[in-house]
Amino acid sequence: MTALQAPPHGRPDGGPGKRPDGPRGAGRKQRQLAPYLFIAPFYVLYGLFMIIPIGAGIYLSMTEWVGLGTPEFIGFDNFANLARDTSFHKALGNSLIYVLISVLVVVPAALLIAQALNTKGLRARDLFRVTFFIPMVLSPIVIALVYSLLLDRNNGLVNALLRALFGAGNTDWLGDPTLARLSVGFVLLWRWVGYLTIFFLAALQAVPKERYEAAELDGAGVFRTFTAVTLPGIRPVTAFVVVTSFIGAAQLFDEPFLITGGGPGEETLSVAMFVYRAAFDRQQFGYAAAAGLVLFVIVFGVSQILNRLLSIGRTS
Repeated sequence: MTALQAPPHGRPDGGPGKRPDGPRGAGRKQRQLAPYLFIAPFYVLYGLFMIIPIGAGIYLSMTEWVGLGTPEFIGFDNFANLARDTSFHKALGNSLIYVLISVLVVVPAALLIAQALNTKGLRARDLFRVTFFIPMVLSPIVIALVYSLLLDRNNGLVNALLRALFGAGNTDWLGDPTLARLSVGFVLLWRWVGYLTIFFLAALQAVPKERYEAAELDGAGVFRTFTAVTLPGIRPVTAFVVVTSFIGAAQLFDEPFLITGGGPGEETLSVAMFVYRAAFDRQQFGYAAAAGLVLFVIVFGVSQILNRLLSIGRTS
């Protein structure tokens, strides 16, 4: 090395050392730190409003607490009591009925309505869309009041029409166990079918027209075109609608609480209503947390199974 050559690294005299941390090094650290700063608010909020409440709920489910004082840790006693609680079993059965109505009746009805609204040459299409969507924007309290008046045993409009047309007697729509479940299921259908129709309609409009033209050239009929072109084309949206419908029905609260109050007896009691009664009617907050945790595990597990069966997120 000549006298005019500077050492490649280290001190000016060529001795061992590190590069000095100057403005360039500080700027590099800031650039490395910047992505974490941008995503930090999400994780902070996620921790505050998801992780911490879930952890608190799990701990509370293992305690006996009336809302005041210090919770008393009792281990898995709440879950053992739930396994023997006939009211909880009834609530699980009713929630299963609501799930079946939502997935097997509401979702297909929404798909058929969307298919009809997507028909070429349909007049007043926007009017029909708005009409079907109106129940979703109405307050659940208004819906409960309207249907309570319609289904009233003595003065309800439904019974009045049945008497005028068929001479039928006063049907106890909200007092008979079977009819009460059907009434809640009908309200569920009336309220949610228009909302789900919007998703299906958007999916149908996104299916390439070339696929329908190819099916027509192959001589496929209406049913064959629907099963071979339409359903595969809207598969991701169908999966999303089925999963969200299942989650909403499993956590159903508004309709049975406002229309039937869970009655007659416990014939329309849902798991969400069971949690509400345990917490706010009997002040058994630990027991309610245990029931809520069981509902969470069931909903999460079944949702994952549906995700796999319906191939959500799978690319072809």
